[in-house]
Amino acid sequence: MKTKLFLLLACIAPAALWAQNIMDTIKSENGDVVIYDDRTWEYLEDLNFDGVLNDEIYSMFCEDSLYNFVQTWDNEVCYTSNKKNDPSKIKDTVWTCVLDSSYNTFVMPFDGKITSRYGYRRGRYHNGIDIDLVTGDTVYAAFDGKVRYAKYNPEGFGNLVIIRHYNGLETFYAHLSKHLVAPNTWVKAGDPIGLGGNTGHSYGSHLHFEVRFFDAPMNPEEIIDFKNKVVRDQNLFIYGSLFRPGAEPSFLADSDLNINGEAKKYHKIRSGDTLGHLASKYHTSVSALCRLNGIRPTTTLKIGRTLRVK
Repeated sequence: MKTKLFLLLACIAPAALWAQNIMDTIKSENGDVVIYDDRTWEYLEDLNFDGVLNDEIYSMFCEDSLYNFVQTWDNEVCYTSNKKNDPSKIKDTVWTCVLDSSYNTFVMPFDGKITSRYGYRRGRYHNGIDIDLVTGDTVYAAFDGKVRYAKYNPEGFGNLVIIRHYNGLETFYAHLSKHLVAPNTWVKAGDPIGLGGNTGHSYGSHLHFEVRFFDAPMNPEEIIDFKNKVVRDQNLFIYGSLFRPGAEPSFLADSDLNINGEAKKYHKIRSGDTLGHLASKYHTSVSALCRLNGIRPTTTLKIGRTLRVK
């Protein structure tokens, strides 16, 4: 029976999202499997799965909550809220766990050199961490969770895997050359989920790794110490400014030190600020400010944006 079941599942594909008629239900070691008339299949437990892995976090942010965020379970779209969630609405500080007694394992998605960090890059937001690798290198799940998305993404990510975790976070693994998991698959931290590559909007093989909370990107270094390859803190405090790419991080890592070993300095743009004014104020030059922030002397300084000045 096990051999027949394996052969059956190997010949048919995981279920698509359009309506199908159920032909049969068979048992497997991983749970009951529903077989559809178009030769697709899915586990019975996935039929009515709503994507909620943490009822407390979900009720705090979604439905009739103060924030009214949206988070559905959709294998076909990258952002299930259609980017409508506004993290600036978060006025209080909410506590959640990166790791706890039930889900207590972290594995580096790939152990490589960091080539680009979260924040402004060439005048645009860079919403994750870039890790250097060679095409074909194995990429791993950072935490336990369930695969929500595993397909080619035409918006720039290329071959992308998204895993939803028990604390409300999702992790993104982009520019892969190959997927090793399918949607609705449960994974453990350290499970292979893909092979590194150079697909999508990518210049050279690397892993683009993101951490998002209800679709809002946050600095992965808030939760991961990439230098020591460990979780920075088992506790994670969620607050509005955590999701601003130009915001100063809540920690001071090696990446936040300038070439003289001093803490980097930042300035939030106010009305009337110019690059010349900032250069004079911080005893530097316009060209140095442009180089630090990936901008041009003609770039318009938007009020509220944070620039690095040292």
